[in-house]
Amino acid sequence: MKWKKIGKVFDSSRHPDFGEYDGFAQSPQALVLADRVRVYFSIRKKDEVGKFLSNVSFVDFDRTMSKIIGVAKRQVISLGSLGDFDEHGIFPFSPFHHGGKVLAYTCGWSRRVSVSVETSTGFAISDDGGYSFRKFGIGPVLSASLNEPFLVGDSFVRFIGGRFRMWYIFGTGWLDFPGESNADRIYKIGYAESEDGVNWERLNRALLPDVLDENECQALPSVLLMDGVYHMVFCFRHATGFRKDPTRGYRLGYASSFDGRSWTRNDAYLGLQGSQGDWDGNMQCYPHIFSCNNEIFLLYNGNDFGRFGFGLAKLDSF
Repeated sequence: MKWKKIGKVFDSSRHPDFGEYDGFAQSPQALVLADRVRVYFSIRKKDEVGKFLSNVSFVDFDRTMSKIIGVAKRQVISLGSLGDFDEHGIFPFSPFHHGGKVLAYTCGWSRRVSVSVETSTGFAISDDGGYSFRKFGIGPVLSASLNEPFLVGDSFVRFIGGRFRMWYIFGTGWLDFPGESNADRIYKIGYAESEDGVNWERLNRALLPDVLDENECQALPSVLLMDGVYHMVFCFRHATGFRKDPTRGYRLGYASSFDGRSWTRNDAYLGLQGSQGDWDGNMQCYPHIFSCNNEIFLLYNGNDFGRFGFGLAKLDSF
């Protein structure tokens, strides 16, 4: 793939009107509308104990992705109440059109004691074109199970061939590593299908081989079907040292498939590298591939997990 890097196109610090939330613009995901492209992302604030909460806002671009035409002044969905699976955050947030409405699958975060977090997938619906979303229910539609016991989330869903198809992550365990003060999580990319978007049948296996080691962490699958081929862009990193060592941090990966279930991984084929010394020079993460106006775009975050906004690339050729 040959990409034209547009560069960083949104920095939330330059658009501070998010109420009590500020900083970060994580996991940009596009909803193509008739007159604009709405990009949802997660922003953060610190609560009374100094820990982050995440919620969802959006910025509107024109359909060429060259101009910002509006920024939301509030969050589009509420966080959960005491004890809910999404009490402490929603990140990421994956929307798409279906049946005259906008559906979205959320990744709800809740804090734990022995480890830092648990996640599950929620489901939400918008009746007003994506300005606001109501939750389908209090609980998640996909969560930890017998074969996928931790950290279900990052769910990317599309309605293809008469079925809802979900690519998501699931945790395989928490590990204590020498020299690390806290346990770190390991997670892989999985797949599930549904007839109604609520009840899911899982494949119950990892889709992609590891290229770093068995503890490689794979996150945020984003899938585009073009000419009968599924194209997946995702991010991956080492299990430890990723917060401070750029050589162990997130990079973008690529895989292709003819059925959405069996994948061939070829990260080099993506052909998109960070620019040394620039906003994405140390990290590329949380990608989202989409089409608009017969062009293919890729949104993604850069250094420090999206603290400084998100950028854009446009596909020139395969």
